[in-house]
Amino acid sequence: ASTTAAYTPLTRQLGESDLRVPEVCLGTMTWGQQNTEAEAHAQMSYALDRGVNFMDAAEMYPVPAKQGTQGLTEKYIGTWLKHQKRDQIIIASKVAGKSERMTYLRDNGIVRVTKADIQEGVDKILRRLGTDYVDLLQVHWPDRYVSLFGAKQYDEAEAWEAVPFEEQLEGMKAVIDAGKVRHVGVSNETSFGVMEFIRCSEQYGLPRMISIQNGYSMINRGQFETNLSECCAKRNCNVGLLAYSPLAGGALTGKYNEGDVEGARLSLFPGYMSRFRTSLALDAVKEYTAIAQRHGLTPTQLALAWCKSRWFVTSTIIGATTMDQLEENIDAFGVELDEEIFQEIDAVNKKYRDPAMF
Repeated sequence: ASTTAAYTPLTRQLGESDLRVPEVCLGTMTWGQQNTEAEAHAQMSYALDRGVNFMDAAEMYPVPAKQGTQGLTEKYIGTWLKHQKRDQIIIASKVAGKSERMTYLRDNGIVRVTKADIQEGVDKILRRLGTDYVDLLQVHWPDRYVSLFGAKQYDEAEAWEAVPFEEQLEGMKAVIDAGKVRHVGVSNETSFGVMEFIRCSEQYGLPRMISIQNGYSMINRGQFETNLSECCAKRNCNVGLLAYSPLAGGALTGKYNEGDVEGARLSLFPGYMSRFRTSLALDAVKEYTAIAQRHGLTPTQLALAWCKSRWFVTSTIIGATTMDQLEENIDAFGVELDEEIFQEIDAVNKKYRDPAMF
C-alpha cells in the first residue's frame, strides 16, 4: 500500500448530471445527538479546508430518530452555511420514505412519498438549512415494501400499495421547477426501483435519478456488487453510488473487537445497527483488522481505501464524532491498496459472505 502525504479529494461526475462531487462526502447524522452545534461547525470547517465541500443530511436526522431532536442536524448546517459561499457548498438531503413511526415529520401525521409529502418535506428542509435550494434531494428509503437494513429476504406477501414511481417523480419535478432542488436521487434502493424510476423518467419526460445512496462496506458487499452495479453502470442507468456506512457503523475500525466502547454509537444505543455486531460480522472484522495490521495500515485506512477503489463508488460518506476520527477518515482516502491486499480482502469475503445480512 502507498499513502499520499497531503491528500486532496478528486472530484467525480455524479451519474447522468453536470454535478461534480468530491470522492469523500461528510455525513452529518450524529449532529444534534452525539455532537453539539459547535462540534458540527468545526467538522464542516475542517472538511471544507481539506477539500470536502459535500455534506449529506436528512429531514429525520439526527439518529436515532426521535421527535425531540428531529431537524437539529439541518439547523446546525444552516447556522454554519450562512457564513459560507453557498454556491461552493454541495448540500444533499433526504425526504423520508413510508413511516408509521415518524409521524411527526408531516403536519397530517402521514409519511409517504406523495407529491404533497415531497413539497412539505422540501420546504421544511430549506427553512432549517436557511437556503433557497438543495443540490441533491434523495428519497431516504422506498415508499414501497423492500427488505431494508439487514432484514430478512424479500417476501411478496408483505408488499403494500405504494405511491407510484411516476407520482414520486412528478413531485420531484415540481420542486425542481420551483428552483428548490437541483438534482434528485434514491437511497436504500433496489435494482427494480432504480430501473423503474429511470423507465418512468424516460417514458414521461420526468426528472432522472442521478444517484443511489446505499450501504456498502467490506461486510456489506453482495447486494451492490451482484446486480446493482450492473444496473447503475454508466453504460446502463448511469446512477452514481454514494456509499454510506463504509466503516459499518464504526465496526470496521476494530474498536468493538473486544466488546463495548464507552461513548461509541453502537454501545450508546443498544440494538442500533446491531447487524454489524453479530458474532459472524465480528469474526469477519477481526480478520480484516489482521490484514490491515500485516500491511502497516489501520483498519480504518483499509476499509475506506478499499471502498474508494471500487469502480462504481462515486463518493464515500464518512461520519465522525471527534475531530481525530474525521482527520483519520479523510487521510485514509490518500491510501492506495495493492493487488495483494485486494486478494486477501476477497479471500475473507469468500469466507464471510455479507455477515451483516439477515
